[in-house]
Amino acid sequence: MHPTNPSTPAQALGLLLSLALTFLAAALGSLASVNAPQFYAQLVRPSWAPPGWLFGPVWSALYTLMAVAAWLAWRKSGLQRARPALMLYAAQLAANALWSWLFFQWQLGNAAFAEVLLLWGLIAATALAFWRLERLAAWLLLPYWLWVGFASALSWATWQLNPALLGG
Repeated sequence: MHPTNPSTPAQALGLLLSLALTFLAAALGSLASVNAPQFYAQLVRPSWAPPGWLFGPVWSALYTLMAVAAWLAWRKSGLQRARPALMLYAAQLAANALWSWLFFQWQLGNAAFAEVLLLWGLIAATALAFWRLERLAAWLLLPYWLWVGFASALSWATWQLNPALLGG
């Protein structure tokens, strides 16, 4: 079987695996966010900060797009050719999960801000690697990259407005 033409059952299994791994990373990050609504509510936020309830639906949509993007890159190119791009994908998933721990659980504003910038760069690198394999996969990461860019600015502003809560 040609790696760029996996069987229908293999494609379905690949999509399920991509969704499972992506949402596992989301779950690991959400473990640190159990008290996030209460913590977020007590923070001084910039006037342009979205309401707390918006984050769940946005992240759910973004994680779904991310998983589909990784699946498309694999499906189009096969595991061997897509491996470097998928390793970048895994690295950005780990960085994504880590941010919640830094910000919500450990309340380290400076580290969370530095880490979200790293995440933003990893997403860009992943999108570039996906672009070389399957352009639609790269396009599906664009909303995620834009949201994390916004989240970077929000992280900075919130950290600056809350030095006592987020470690000045």
